[in-house]
Parts: sequence; structure tokens; C-alpha cells
Amino acid sequence: MQKPPPWHRLVAVNDYRPPLSGLVQQLKFHHRPELGPALARLLLQRLLQRDDLPPVDALVGVPLWHRRRWRRGYNQCDELCRPLARWRGCVWHREGLTRQRAGAVQHSLNARQRRQNLKNAFQLEFAVQGLHIALVDDVVTTGSTVAEISRLLLRNGAATVQVWCLCRTL
Repeated sequence: MQKPPPWHRLVAVNDYRPPLSGLVQQLKFHHRPELGPALARLLLQRLLQRDDLPPVDALVGVPLWHRRRWRRGYNQCDELCRPLARWRGCVWHREGLTRQRAGAVQHSLNARQRRQNLKNAFQLEFAVQGLHIALVDDVVTTGSTVAEISRLLLRNGAATVQVWCLCRTL
């Protein structure tokens, strides 16, 4: 039997397939941050369809290594969090998580390599004790990144962690 994931709920707009996968690639790799609000609206619609989701206190996006963010000019997760926090009426901790070191690009690694690449890669920058957190990512592939961050949040006292993403492959 597989070990259950550390997060409490995962909400995805869709599986990673066209046309959504193409829009995510445009947002992420082709300097199209203006797609963020429209993609966030799709995620909001999916959230509103779910009646099993307790409210969250705070949103936090999966961080990029500072050099990758500088090269890209933005973090695609920020482009999703900004409107979602406004629409959901919750706090967005833009700098709530930092990536402590560079690692290999996740999409080029297998599951075992991803887990190793992420070990101790993130640092929490705000108090989460008792908070219900939504962790926002663009794509959840193996779940390694969101699992590592979820464990960090829970170790530091978060009450629950929901993962909100545009696409998933797991």
C-alpha cells in the first residue's frame, strides 16, 4: 500500500493535456504572465464546484530559485495567487516560502531524483501555526514538490494544507 500524501486535499483544473497544458507552457516558458488571471479564474471555478473544501486562511505559491525568477521576470505561481487571494478574501504570502538553493529543473528528473533534488530546498518565512493553507502550483507532476512543502508547513504547525493547481499528471 502506498503512503498517503501529506496534503489534505488536491484540487486540479484538469489533467496535463491540451488545450490547458499549452496555456500553462505559454505562462511558464513563453513570457505570458498576462495569462495568469484567466488561468486563475479556471482554478477558482473548479474550487467553487467543490463543496468539500474548508476555507483557507492563507495562500502560498511554490517558489522559484531567485535566479530562475529573475531570468523569467516573474514566478508563474504568483500570477495565479494574486487574483485568487483577492477573489477568495484570504491573505497571500508572496514571500512566505523561499527556495534555499538551486536544483536541477524538476521536469527533467525521475521521481526519486525529484525527491532528492528537493530535500531541504525550501524555507518557511511566516508563522503558520494553526492556519489552513492553500499551496498553489501550476503543474503537479509526481507530487514531490508539493509533498516537500506540505511536510514543511505541517511540521511548523499548519492545521491543514490544500494543494491547488492548474494541471496534474499524478
